[in-house]
Amino acid sequence: MSTTILREERPTISASGAVGSPCPEELLARYTEILGAGRLNWTEYHTLSRRLGAGGQGIVFLTTRRGTDGFTLPVAIKIFSPERYGSEEQYVEAMCRIAKVAARVAQIQQDNLLDVQNFVEQRRIRIMEMEWIDGYDLSRLLAPELLERTRASVDEDRWRHLNNVIVTAGPQQSRLKPGVAIAIVRECLAALAALHREGIVHGDIKTANIMVKRTGNAKIIDIGSAHAIDDLPPTRTCTPAYAAPEVLEGRDNTPRSDLASLGYVLVEMLSGQPPFAGLHSFRDLLEAKRSLAQRLPQVLPAEVTCNELLMSFCRGLVAPDPDRRFPSAEDADLKKGGAASFHRQLIVGGLASEYENDIRAWLQELE
Repeated sequence: MSTTILREERPTISASGAVGSPCPEELLARYTEILGAGRLNWTEYHTLSRRLGAGGQGIVFLTTRRGTDGFTLPVAIKIFSPERYGSEEQYVEAMCRIAKVAARVAQIQQDNLLDVQNFVEQRRIRIMEMEWIDGYDLSRLLAPELLERTRASVDEDRWRHLNNVIVTAGPQQSRLKPGVAIAIVRECLAALAALHREGIVHGDIKTANIMVKRTGNAKIIDIGSAHAIDDLPPTRTCTPAYAAPEVLEGRDNTPRSDLASLGYVLVEMLSGQPPFAGLHSFRDLLEAKRSLAQRLPQVLPAEVTCNELLMSFCRGLVAPDPDRRFPSAEDADLKKGGAASFHRQLIVGGLASEYENDIRAWLQELE
């Protein structure tokens, strides 16, 4: 039979009213010693379970953090590679810059932004410890094979609902229905707004860096390219297909550059194809980005192009001139003509859905 303990200021008593027996003096002395020391240190153990991803900066692993008394917790760690640096001094300098930004990101605590937990050194190699996010990144979620897997696991009524409300086949990959795509973008905008308020530019928004959790929520991940607005790194990294025109030209990477990158992601979600697929030369890529706003009627499906509010929102993100984009992530979400306006339009027209629940149910069907 278990005993319920009622905790008060002093002393601890059981439900029957009996005062709790004193603990062993030696154990109490250790407790008191820890409290008086003013600092703690211990060794953490991680088991590398599987590789989650890799890029120019290093490799990300799913690991298990092991504590005492059988405690375990899945976390992700990014092991930063020194391969692209000419000396250890250059590697350390770059890592110090990343650690400084990571410390600022760790304090933001915004639900749609990656939770950074630690930045450590192992034999001079830097490692960033982060939350593990259970879900799919957008690049994988839009892969045609996932839609095919969904089709094989649901009945006709459910398949019809999925195609009408959530996801359907596109020219090259799956495309998300407008309400779902905007729901994901709004959560990304919330994360970017939190970053930008702290004076940080993400610098590498792309489908692979947006996770959709099994809860139906979206999270922006991978801050390895992030930098302070007032402290530009000597060498900046980006993914060319998702970088704003001014970034490709070597000009300043600003919060509005993040908005352009998110706009390219939105166009990809709505169209079912990467907007710059097959373009490899700098000149072709830059020209395609400069003309995208004018080409949207040819790129996007009819259910998008018929909605002027949605088209105007897309143009406000992908405009080639930063000054013609939304002034901020917060404005892109909440001001007139922003993402919230489109969702309100769906509600008034009776076309809105519980998007997070719809996404969550879809991801469950992929298990």
